[in-house]
Amino acid sequence: MNAITLIELSKTYPGGKKAVDSVNINLSPGEVFGFLGPNGAGKTTTVKLLGGMLRPTGGSCSIFAIDSVKEPEKVHALCGVVTEHAQMYDSLTGIQNLMFYGSVYGLSSSESQKRGLELLNQLELSEAKDQKLFSYSTGMRQRLSLARSLIHQPKILFLDEPTSGLDPESAQNVHGMIRHLAKEKGITVFLCTHQLRYAQEICTRYGLMDKGRLLAEGTLDQLRTKVCSGAVMKIKATGVPSDLSCHQTPEGVLEIPIQSEEEVPKTARRIVESGGNIYHISTKLPSLEDIYFHLTNRKENCR
Repeated sequence: MNAITLIELSKTYPGGKKAVDSVNINLSPGEVFGFLGPNGAGKTTTVKLLGGMLRPTGGSCSIFAIDSVKEPEKVHALCGVVTEHAQMYDSLTGIQNLMFYGSVYGLSSSESQKRGLELLNQLELSEAKDQKLFSYSTGMRQRLSLARSLIHQPKILFLDEPTSGLDPESAQNVHGMIRHLAKEKGITVFLCTHQLRYAQEICTRYGLMDKGRLLAEGTLDQLRTKVCSGAVMKIKATGVPSDLSCHQTPEGVLEIPIQSEEEVPKTARRIVESGGNIYHISTKLPSLEDIYFHLTNRKENCR
């Protein structure tokens, strides 16, 4: 059974603005899915549709075969949500916030406290558990928001810029926790972000959005094959044949476009057989950012 299913999902707001335009996505349990695109691409609207907070104007969406429109309460029970700006109760302590939200999901006081303390420890907030939320820094609030979203052990986790405001060490800690939740617990993570380099580090599959449309979807290797398969061979050498098509960077590195890594040894052999000397060789495959820019025609080539 799919964890998340979108079938021709569309949403047009009053006034005619089409925020989501016929999007199709199927996600299996345990995937870390990067839903990527700039502000206004339709990411937040899609999440609201999946959560039953908005009604689609076309198509359908479901969580573990539960229709988000017909049974939103059941969907909410299966999902945890982390937004960019954590909203909780400033007058409560960290553990009190978690216990309150645990009770909202039907957990007993003892269950909420036990689960809350475990999450605070995992997110390095144990020392602040009895501090009121108004004293928390932005990064601490964000980590507490992640703990809150996990208090009821959801099957789906929606993350909207989850590392916003975090220092590098805390961000890496959150990354590790997300990977653990997906791999060990089977939680499906639906990550919304416009930070493509960050998403490439953590996600297993990607959906690239722009102006409400899903431009492409798949693993990084699949996207490279479908959209932008070319790579660049970077080489530092002398005596390179003059007829070899390449571009020289200001640092003196030659960039040679290739279609696959199989061309690397052939090109190197040709330089050596022509009397040249090679000091360094590396290859650069198209990044997620390269692919996205290629799809939106913001760059002419994948490089």
